[in-house]
Amino acid sequence: MTQFLDARVSINATSTNSISVPIPVINTPTLFAQIGLITAGTGANPRVQLKGTITVQLPLALFVVRVTIVRGTLATDPIIYSANSTYGLSGILAPEIITFSANDFNPPITPQLTYSAFISTNLLGTVRVGPENFDGFLVSD
Repeated sequence: MTQFLDARVSINATSTNSISVPIPVINTPTLFAQIGLITAGTGANPRVQLKGTITVQLPLALFVVRVTIVRGTLATDPIIYSANSTYGLSGILAPEIITFSANDFNPPITPQLTYSAFISTNLLGTVRVGPENFDGFLVSD
């Protein structure tokens, strides 16, 4: 029987255009969310489900946005999810909403599992505008 262990949420912005945070350096991961899940009582087959949303206003050009989720606190920690999205001129008319869902099966159990979400782009002028959230939960058998 599956046992629920912990759930956490990180919310930076709850509505459209509620923040204005430029992505400062091209091709460099920028942290936008982080959660820690307590593992006390973990049984066999631990599983983590993560999901989130980040919204960006785009510059006037074709460019790529990458969302990366790692187990840890640094962009160089083990990647459990990474996806690229390419955008064109439609992004200058309205913000682009990026949603993602990731899973981590049988992570190494420590007192707390930390997951960090990063965003990067290949073009200056990209701005995080909201909404922006990241959440996850841990279960085991």
